[in-house]
Amino acid sequence: MVDEILRPSPRHKPVSLFVTCIVDMVYPGTGVSVVEILEHLDIEVRFPMGQTCCGQPAFNSGFHDDARAVAKQFLTAFADAEVIVAPSGSCASMVRHYYPQLFKDDAEWYDRATWAASMTWEFTEYLVDGLGITDIGAKLPPMTVAFHHACHGLRLMGLKNQAQQLVENIDGVTVTELEGYDQCCGFGGLFSVKMPQISGAMLRDKIEHIKACDADMILTGDCSCMTQINGGLSRNQVEKHVTHIADLLARGLKHNDQ
Repeated sequence: MVDEILRPSPRHKPVSLFVTCIVDMVYPGTGVSVVEILEHLDIEVRFPMGQTCCGQPAFNSGFHDDARAVAKQFLTAFADAEVIVAPSGSCASMVRHYYPQLFKDDAEWYDRATWAASMTWEFTEYLVDGLGITDIGAKLPPMTVAFHHACHGLRLMGLKNQAQQLVENIDGVTVTELEGYDQCCGFGGLFSVKMPQISGAMLRDKIEHIKACDADMILTGDCSCMTQINGGLSRNQVEKHVTHIADLLARGLKHNDQ
């Protein structure tokens, strides 16, 4: 099982950034934020130009042959990586948990898949669990934030405390709790397309929780959830918004430099 794979330490190694599809196409600024934070910590960042998608949309739809083709491109693009970091628990969990499953009947690609799984980290997990960094020296004007913990990261990778530790150590920021922080926002990739009524009902619950929360801003670690929730907030004319944690951390570094 992938959970039993020995994970080598990521310390003192260059990072190969897997920026993910949605960050690349919709939120390139979040990718820039990740690079700024890593370079602030004196970590060399590499960007394999052959990277595309992790294959999760095809995998979740049952098109495993198509998912394998995309996964092979990923494994080829990152063949020289020493550490792979992604600003997405969803995409990181695809590589960590499902790549070995995809190639269980192909010895050559299974070895490459388990190798990639062993060195792939979600961004906050990499900083806190991998490097032991919980304070990057960020500072912001006084504000209160709360977290929406995205499903794949929370349930498949145990991502929760890592992001909160990083944000709690931003000077000026107070963390409060969002009711239903662990409830799905209703996106779920193709779930929102195949079951729009259920997806919409889940989103409405999330929006009501956000409206009732005393936080100035909601943070998350997945841009897919950010898109879903911000769309709902905008349509309901709610002024609060959801921000990727990397963007807040990078903003804190810039503010501290002023």
